[in-house]
Amino acid sequence: MLCTGQASGVGQMQFLLDGGGPDRPMVLLAHGAGAPMDTPFMDGIAAGLAAAGLNCARFEFGYMAARRSGGPKRPPPRAEALCGEYIAAAEELAAAGPLIVGGKSLGGRVASLVAEELFRTGRAAGLACLGYPFHPPGKPERLRTAHLEKLAVPALICQGSRDPFGTREEVAGYALSPAISFCWLEDGDHDLKPRKRVTAASQADHIGSAAAAIAAWTRTLRSAA
Repeated sequence: MLCTGQASGVGQMQFLLDGGGPDRPMVLLAHGAGAPMDTPFMDGIAAGLAAAGLNCARFEFGYMAARRSGGPKRPPPRAEALCGEYIAAAEELAAAGPLIVGGKSLGGRVASLVAEELFRTGRAAGLACLGYPFHPPGKPERLRTAHLEKLAVPALICQGSRDPFGTREEVAGYALSPAISFCWLEDGDHDLKPRKRVTAASQADHIGSAAAAIAAWTRTLRSAA
């Protein structure tokens, strides 16, 4: 059995595991650029996925794990340089069957770069991103979408409608693959947090809605298989 918040070492990596049983689909999540795998946001998503009937495994890239052990706080490597670590994490969970790969911000971007290979080789069934960084804040011309235009793996992106890394209005103009679906969280920022004066929903509500959307979408993948 997988226990909520349980730390587990699989091979050379440490994972945080949430969920209730081996027969559930497994979601593998990586963290954002500047925050570890056990932030309140990541805890909330993992708990929401577990409550919705999924297993969730979280891991940290080497640069973040080094910070945790007292190493220097250096900027993260380029997303492309982290692809090997993500694939290694997926391979260590191979016994769980095809995974839903994804992550928060940078973690989701790295997952999107490796998802096609993992999907083609039967190691991934889908891609789930939380706050995808379509462009750096304030630099909408620097798009990170080229690989998303021909993506074949089924994908779900849960995005705040006013996310400075890609608002709903901006994303509507992108030429993205029809394999990509969206769950828009009204007035949410990059952490899905809305403004109190705009909506009655809270950040916790939006995190719960994102987890429920991922679970419902995952069931459609299973039924289509």
